[in-house]
Amino acid sequence: MRLCSATEVMALDRQAIKGFGIPGVVLMETAGRACSDQFVARFGDQVCGTVLIVAGKGNNGGDGYVMARIIAERGWQVKTLVLGAEADITGDAKVMLTVIQKMGLAVDFIADSATLPQQFSTVAPTIIVDAIFGTGLKSSVRGLQEEAISLINGSTAAVFSVDIPSGVDGSNGRVCGIAVQADLTVTFDHAKIGHGSMPGAAYVGELKVVDIGIPLTGRPPFESNVNLLDQATVQSLVPQRAASGHKGKFGHLLVVAGSPGKTGAATLSGNGAVRSGCGLVTVAAPAAVHDIIEVKLTEAMSCSLADRDGLLTIAAAAQIKQLLTERQALAIGPGLGQSADLVKLVVSLVASASVPMVVDADGLNLLAGQLDCFQKDNDQQLVLTPHPGEMARLTGLTVAEIEADRFTVAQEFAVKHGVVLVLKGARTIIAAPDRRVNINTSGNDGLGSGGSGDVLTGLIGGLLAQGLTGFAAATLAVWLHGRAAELVAERQGTAGMVASDLLSQLPVARQELVKGAY
Repeated sequence: MRLCSATEVMALDRQAIKGFGIPGVVLMETAGRACSDQFVARFGDQVCGTVLIVAGKGNNGGDGYVMARIIAERGWQVKTLVLGAEADITGDAKVMLTVIQKMGLAVDFIADSATLPQQFSTVAPTIIVDAIFGTGLKSSVRGLQEEAISLINGSTAAVFSVDIPSGVDGSNGRVCGIAVQADLTVTFDHAKIGHGSMPGAAYVGELKVVDIGIPLTGRPPFESNVNLLDQATVQSLVPQRAASGHKGKFGHLLVVAGSPGKTGAATLSGNGAVRSGCGLVTVAAPAAVHDIIEVKLTEAMSCSLADRDGLLTIAAAAQIKQLLTERQALAIGPGLGQSADLVKLVVSLVASASVPMVVDADGLNLLAGQLDCFQKDNDQQLVLTPHPGEMARLTGLTVAEIEADRFTVAQEFAVKHGVVLVLKGARTIIAAPDRRVNINTSGNDGLGSGGSGDVLTGLIGGLLAQGLTGFAAATLAVWLHGRAAELVAERQGTAGMVASDLLSQLPVARQELVKGAY
């Protein structure tokens, strides 16, 4: 699903009104009527109680006034609370407010937050319509509006949000201090980035996108290229496999990973690569743990690298570079540990590797403070896969700052450093250097266990070795990884799911895409 920014939606509205001469009040009527249709479809079996419309002073409130009129005409008891003085309502919203006033519908204007709790307790609504803010909100919610959102969230009523839950920034999903927790959100023309990206996505509930009559002709092009991943998007990324192919035709990945106590990370990465469809996988590990890893691996090959006390030394760089002459991609980082030599090793490989590369886990921590090694001006495909803690070390931001605006943090880092950035977590963000962003929808909380990221590293590396670009490999891998977790959960739930459970389901998830059966 294509997502757009709040700015792009505003441009569509301006084009419809100024370019085609469609009156704004007509668009408002259409939007309010479409919302009312979705309201009835969802809540039509609830015939008792009151619908409370909580309206702001702008056009989002105007949509709410239209809903008040139509829902009342369809049999509901409706009361409207306007967060502001009557004189504050102007333009198209004023037109729609006047209509419901002339109809005799109950409308109260709230000047301050002192009377709000009483209003809510008096009405005791069954359903609340949130029409406070639209998608253009960027500043923090304060005062009367903050109190109203708090009361909405504290109510037992079902909540319907017009366009976007009030308090969510439509352009990135940031929560502006507080946001309405909706059960159903109806938005217009296109879903917005704020609907798809965390943390805003967690407030949306069920999302419906409706047409409000903005002409397709003469639309200004979207500058953003953001997608909420679905089956069709990822299906097109699956690499083709010739029936006459053999292991030498499906890519050879080198995985550099492992140290004492962390041989599982290396093994999971290697096996994740094998399950990616990669023809050959070699796991290169410190000599001290090589024999352990060799016992754990069956399908993947292994080799030992120069080490000291179980950690790779800078001398391993030459060995790795030689190994890469016969391999199509490199995955590095899981379980490597930390040392001054490892910093030099990883920086050297990132700065000079001639093959596509994915860096994860300890590899990311080793790169913290060394970001000038990225080859921004050549064709090297570099994929970084941090969780929020690793992202904090890379950027100097706090985890809270990263989680508050995941979309912007990931996109800006990818553009600035010329890398594909996979910011892991619920609704994983995959950002490309050219500002393209994909937001993942597959997965579950079962992925919140040690080792699942190592499987993803191998999966991305294996797809890189099969010839996919960094952005395509990361996108497909993240989807497959999440879908594998869903398949495991169907059988055993998410509690107690371990990373190795994912491995057998990765080919199943891929085959679903090939057959279009998901």
